[in-house]
Amino acid sequence: MQGFIININRVKDEDLIVSILSENSLESLYRFYGARHGVINLGFKIDYETEASAKSTISRLKDVIHIGYTWINDYKLLRIWQDFLGLFYKHLKDSEDIGSFYFTLLDDASKNWDKQNPKRVAIEAYVKLLEHEGRLHTDMYCFLCSKKIENEVSFLRAYLPTHESCSHTLAINKNGIKELFENKSTLFLSNTEVQRLWNVLLEGL
Repeated sequence: MQGFIININRVKDEDLIVSILSENSLESLYRFYGARHGVINLGFKIDYETEASAKSTISRLKDVIHIGYTWINDYKLLRIWQDFLGLFYKHLKDSEDIGSFYFTLLDDASKNWDKQNPKRVAIEAYVKLLEHEGRLHTDMYCFLCSKKIENEVSFLRAYLPTHESCSHTLAINKNGIKELFENKSTLFLSNTEVQRLWNVLLEGL
């Protein structure tokens, strides 16, 4: 089985509770500390097995093999990736049936992470997520005053559109947003606009 590590909690001694997003589920597994164990970390993609425990309701994580990314040794890329994946645990932890969408989304993003600015990859993936969940607001009415947004648009958490004057945040050109929302591309967004959308994304999925 393969999955992405989206959360790690340390328990007694050096043992871990590891939350893994696989193609079919989100599960929390117990990993015993041991010198023979390979290093695992937030954001890693792994191949693994599980083993039921008679002493605990949490299955044990075993036979872990790290599936490395081509960019794994680039600390800057890895750090942004970990920031991105860390958002998924809070978003999905109470979900009962998540299907394969989120695993596929992260798998596709990981393959493109070093092909362009990774923040652009994350933003494009996030818009796909919002659309999948029915939360992508394309009608461009201000979330704060409910009036139509005619010119440049600003965004709050979950990419809720607002007037620049209502939210007092950076305005983003509507043509760039149109391309992003319709074609899932940040092509027409400046690096400054991308940074703003990344900062909004970090507030939570």
